[in-house]
Amino acid sequence: MGMTIAEKMLAAHSGHDTVVPGQLIECATDWVLCHEITTPAALRMLEERGMDRVFDPQKIVAVPDHSVPAMNIKAAKMYQKLKSWVQEKGIEHFYDVGRGGIAHVVLENTGLMKPGQTLVSGDSHTCNAGALGAFATGVGSTDLAGAIYAGKVWFKVPETMLIRVTGQTNPGVTPKDIVLEVIKRIGADGANYMVMEWVGDYIDNLDMEGRFTLTNMAIEAGGKTGIVAVDDITRAYMQQRGVSPEQYTEYQSDPDAKYKVVVEIDAAQVEPTVAYPHIPSNGRVAGSDRIAVTHAYVGSCTNGRISDLRDVARILRGRKIAENVQMIVVPATQAIWKQAAQEGLLEIFVDAGASVSYPSCGACLGMHSGVLGPDDVCISSSNRNFVGRMGDPSAQIYLASPATVAASAVEGYIADPRRYDAEGNDRNAAD
Repeated sequence: MGMTIAEKMLAAHSGHDTVVPGQLIECATDWVLCHEITTPAALRMLEERGMDRVFDPQKIVAVPDHSVPAMNIKAAKMYQKLKSWVQEKGIEHFYDVGRGGIAHVVLENTGLMKPGQTLVSGDSHTCNAGALGAFATGVGSTDLAGAIYAGKVWFKVPETMLIRVTGQTNPGVTPKDIVLEVIKRIGADGANYMVMEWVGDYIDNLDMEGRFTLTNMAIEAGGKTGIVAVDDITRAYMQQRGVSPEQYTEYQSDPDAKYKVVVEIDAAQVEPTVAYPHIPSNGRVAGSDRIAVTHAYVGSCTNGRISDLRDVARILRGRKIAENVQMIVVPATQAIWKQAAQEGLLEIFVDAGASVSYPSCGACLGMHSGVLGPDDVCISSSNRNFVGRMGDPSAQIYLASPATVAASAVEGYIADPRRYDAEGNDRNAAD
């Protein structure tokens, strides 16, 4: 019996010729990604047990991103703990405040993480890196501690869901709409502990930023990770970061690989989609209900990339945000912030009445820099709309693409972005 991409990578990293779903394996980790929220707890576990070591300081990437710049003393202490550990252990890859941004987006752009490698982090959206043809997943602080100490983690080999997306999207429809449509169809636990493997001619023609959006949200369907196989688009992306094909291993699923379930999506039938409160699977067509919004948020590890900001700028250019709406735009990294400034995007946002913030996860999980108050209604390009996710438990969060967020900010109601996108949607095509 053939194996899937994920099974091949897990077999290679656990010393097996083959693995099967349900098999328990001890898997070597090529990389461990650390930030200031979950890492300090893992470090305390190691210190309390006299196991205060790092398996390889060159294989750890540290990026403070959740509560930085620190909004209170507790946050400052967590940041200090991460930074002092980095300095003490000689962690080579440290992207400090002002030099990094949101960890997953920072990592994807470094060239450190390569196809065929494994990655763990104490963050559920670690699956983001699966777009590179890698096995990347979030773990709890205990497993994170083990990975830091030994460079290994125990996994139960997951089953795989094949998601085949064919055709091309219509103007105004983006990768975020595709993944929200998939989650709507399969449910919030439809891929429970599965790998979500994306294939089809839509994927073949999708740029890397769109692929990252798809794999980033695997966890919102209960998935263990998301994966896109390496192709010429991946190779070009890696080459741009100084990484040649000789430096990594490509894996492809065998023709006779076994899948738990196959999902078929016709991209031409997908419409701009909004996930209603309080779960990402509660998807409906954008603008199908007249729902007033008080806040609009563009950012996060899901949709804070330069192509997302261009989508927003295309809609906001020459327009004003509705008076009742507070809009925050958060470029995902310092590099993206700088590029957006050079392209004149930040000026468009400010002229429209939006606030442009520094790269962080703060507003996405209701920690700082945009916390929602009682009964606020936010349309967000982030990945979760759980009760209390972005602030007060009574606040309502609607998930959508950056284009839908921008259109809604202009109109003051959840809006269909297609009326602003008559000129076409260039997010589908790879550069």
